[in-house]
Amino acid sequence: MQHLRSLMTLGLVLTLAGCSSLAPSVPVKDKTYSITILHTNDHHGRFWQNRDGEYGMAARKTVIDGIRAEVASAGGYTLLLDGGDVNTGVPESDLQDAVPDFKGMNLLSYDAMAVGNHEFDKSPAVLAMQRKLAAFPMLSANIYRAGERLFDPYKLFNLGGVRVAVMGLTTEDTYKLGNPDNMQGMDFRNPIQEAAKLVPELRSKADVVIAATHMGHYENGRHGIQAPGDVEMARAVTGLDLVVGGHTQNPACMRAENVMDTTYVPGTACQPDRQNGTWIVQAHEWGKYVGRADFQYRNGTFTLVKYALIPVNLKNTPTIAENPDMLAMLKPYQDFGQKKLHINVGTSDGMFEGDRAYVRKRATNLGMLIGQSMMEKTHADFAVLNAGGVRDSLPAGAITYKDILQVQPFGNTLCTITLSGREVLDYLSVSYKMSPGAGGFAHLSGVELITANGVMLQARIGGAFVDTDKRYTMVINSFMAVGGDGYPVFTGHPGFVNTGFVDAEALRGYIALHSPLQIERYAPGTNLTASPIQ
Repeated sequence: MQHLRSLMTLGLVLTLAGCSSLAPSVPVKDKTYSITILHTNDHHGRFWQNRDGEYGMAARKTVIDGIRAEVASAGGYTLLLDGGDVNTGVPESDLQDAVPDFKGMNLLSYDAMAVGNHEFDKSPAVLAMQRKLAAFPMLSANIYRAGERLFDPYKLFNLGGVRVAVMGLTTEDTYKLGNPDNMQGMDFRNPIQEAAKLVPELRSKADVVIAATHMGHYENGRHGIQAPGDVEMARAVTGLDLVVGGHTQNPACMRAENVMDTTYVPGTACQPDRQNGTWIVQAHEWGKYVGRADFQYRNGTFTLVKYALIPVNLKNTPTIAENPDMLAMLKPYQDFGQKKLHINVGTSDGMFEGDRAYVRKRATNLGMLIGQSMMEKTHADFAVLNAGGVRDSLPAGAITYKDILQVQPFGNTLCTITLSGREVLDYLSVSYKMSPGAGGFAHLSGVELITANGVMLQARIGGAFVDTDKRYTMVINSFMAVGGDGYPVFTGHPGFVNTGFVDAEALRGYIALHSPLQIERYAPGTNLTASPIQ
């Protein structure tokens, strides 16, 4: 009966939302159209609810089905858009190449999504499979290969006669955030410049122009070392009605003009950003919210009536029932993942810190642990690890295989490079300059840096100063070896070896061998000052 009701609701929505062939080709003068834009972003593999019963695609479907039915019954129209990054973050999804996630999006009837940088975490073959699996377009106007756009740049929708164009854009930082091996031959062009060229064309074809982006929402356009985001684009490009964003994984709720509400509380009012006449929205991350923007279109004017972020079973918010059809479809994937992942590997007497708020700004015990596992597996003299390769913390107590894959989900392999002492110092100097807060921020094991006034002067390996005439073996991951996060490319170096050892498996073996782990053994060392060598 529930399944029948779902089909009847879907039929009603399709009838009212309309096929373009049944709708007028242009809006009717003096008629008011109600159009609701629903949006999510940065799903990152969260197809199932977490251990606290929060979010999950089954509860998301209940929310979206309810809104669609409400809007349709009032004679309105809906579009469901996503700001990208379906891939990477939860082992159950990562092990299955996000198949359950894309199937879940199909069941949710997404209309379009932006291509995110994490869509390139897997091989081109996996991306091709995902594109074929998706029953909706993956959009990006600024990704090129051999001079041609790799994805559809936009999609046109007819909502009862109102022509809506949805354009996709992807951060130009993708080339340095993803594995370059998976992006060979691709050109990530400036999305703002692409939008500036495309929007006039879209305005001639559509009454409403929306950008589904994976560029990031930065307060007052202060994007720092990152590529410019939605605010900067909206200020530079006139003619956009709405930006449905992703990438920075924050609720784009404003406390005042150009001042973000950084303490936004789930379930409370959210005032979206507005720049140059363009509304900008973002729904945090992981399906924690469904964004709902209710607009009215009348005689060429697209007006925001109300906006809300609807929490999906977050703590201290109303409980939302899970849709049984979605649960039935996803459960075999969840069960398969659980069977593969819930295997105890070892134990620890405390937590190893991997939260991105810390691991991208300072050395942590988890960075030291991973570095030690890399060195032990390859017999290297020292290890360098990019903070972006660490995606979660390891808990105190029992550590499972799932915990390890949440920390290192990318399947990178360990690469060793035999270097002269001079080359070591050059590489460590590059590592030292990596900005705190970015994925390239370096964690070091087996090496101490000697610095003064923000400059690296020397280094110690094995307690001795680096000898420029001596040779050393460094271990890094394959992402860094091919130039990821802006590190030097080493694949052509005569001393380069890709060992084939997967980083998560090396960590798994190390934890199994050394358990119970004592966190005090992995406390990060403090960089030495210049005084010892003066």
